[in-house]
Amino acid sequence: MDDQLYMRRALELAEWGRGYVSPNPMVGCVIVHNDQIIGEGWHKAYGGPHAEVNAVNSVLRTELLPEATVYVTLEPCAHWGKTPPCANLLVEKKVKKVVIAATDSNPLVGGKGIEILKNAGIEVESGVLEKEARWQNRRFFTQIEKQRPYVILKWAQTQDGFVARENFDSKWISNSSSRQLVHKWRTEEDAILVGKNTAYYDNPRLDARDWKGKNPVRIVLDSNLELPSNLNLFDQSIPTLIFNTIKSESKHHLEWVKLAEINPERILKELFDKKIQSLIIEGGSQVLHQFIHSELWDEARVFKSKSKFEAGISAPSLNKKPSESISIDTDQLDIYYHG
Repeated sequence: MDDQLYMRRALELAEWGRGYVSPNPMVGCVIVHNDQIIGEGWHKAYGGPHAEVNAVNSVLRTELLPEATVYVTLEPCAHWGKTPPCANLLVEKKVKKVVIAATDSNPLVGGKGIEILKNAGIEVESGVLEKEARWQNRRFFTQIEKQRPYVILKWAQTQDGFVARENFDSKWISNSSSRQLVHKWRTEEDAILVGKNTAYYDNPRLDARDWKGKNPVRIVLDSNLELPSNLNLFDQSIPTLIFNTIKSESKHHLEWVKLAEINPERILKELFDKKIQSLIIEGGSQVLHQFIHSELWDEARVFKSKSKFEAGISAPSLNKKPSESISIDTDQLDIYYHG
């Protein structure tokens, strides 16, 4: 039970890295000596020190480390990236034991951190709260194991099942609290995608102006480059990708990406190559249908309002029951998981 207690604390710490560490995983670390926490740390930013480094640096009495147990939510890295290997650091500090939640499933590095620790005579235990650790880093593990970003579908629909009126107008179906929550979500994911009709009729900014945090990379699908250049998406304030079938070109924060065909498989392959770990798809209905039909989605977040349109563009259907339902003021938020 003590192992689980300290690992839960490490998972809490790891959560502080959400939205800041991609394409790296979120990692938390707790160092314990005689049932007392003597050090804590988490991976705070991509390119910065890893959780183990921050935890070791927080220890005031370093002479205790050789008798300490290190709890870490992901197998310590064994390779030189933007920072030195964490497994080597723990060997250098001669810690007594390392308890790991989840091993790294990257075939290039997985298991090598554990091997370094064991070869140095450090006791290693793995699998403590592994399910929780993998869930927390499901974006990272999806990218590694499925070779694509973690895909979140999001839409708002009326009580009678429409996402927009017949003239494509969809403002505003959800309430202000729901819209603010969406801005929070945007700070937590790498990219956000809309189709041509949503870009044209809604003219969205796709930023996180109502929440503190980073803006996601914006992506718009415009096969024949028909969208006008004065749309908010093209204001060059945020890196923006325009997937099309005509040209590849870069200009300031705008990048036109030519694909032979605009479909979910090619889109996700391109984003994987660009190290984009997670993607929110905010519409429109046709784009959402394509990803659902291709079964290339992991999570769906659907706001259901009390308003009615009587007629319009029908909302997508997932043909399954939600895993969670949450009240957001007057809206109901249903969350679905694929698989």
